[in-house]
Amino acid sequence: MSFWQTIRSYVLWTHNRGSIHYDVMVTVILLFIFLTPLWVDFRDKPVERTLHQSRVVVTPAGQGESSFIVEVDAAAVHGESDEAIRAGLMRVIEPIAGEVRLVRYEAVPDRQGRAVKYKAWVTRKL
Repeated sequence: MSFWQTIRSYVLWTHNRGSIHYDVMVTVILLFIFLTPLWVDFRDKPVERTLHQSRVVVTPAGQGESSFIVEVDAAAVHGESDEAIRAGLMRVIEPIAGEVRLVRYEAVPDRQGRAVKYKAWVTRKL
């Protein structure tokens, strides 16, 4: 059998089970499966979500199972505008509660009037 006939028989998978050529084909396939990820980056890793090191308290809002009140430390939310505060709250809430919609929020001030935490009303997206 010539070299090209052997390669052709490997591609067409014409060898009987238990033969040396069959064992070689299976070994090559297994080596490909287990060794390729060491050298090829398939970019198939899950997206990493970094959890914030802030205190977050989630309580049911009482309007069904899909509504929650989430209390977030103000230190975890950066920004002054309404849009920046909403984005900061969503960045903290989504890794914990999943895909939600922010209905409204309010700042909880301390005695000097500075916001120490935010109360956010969220509902799960269906």
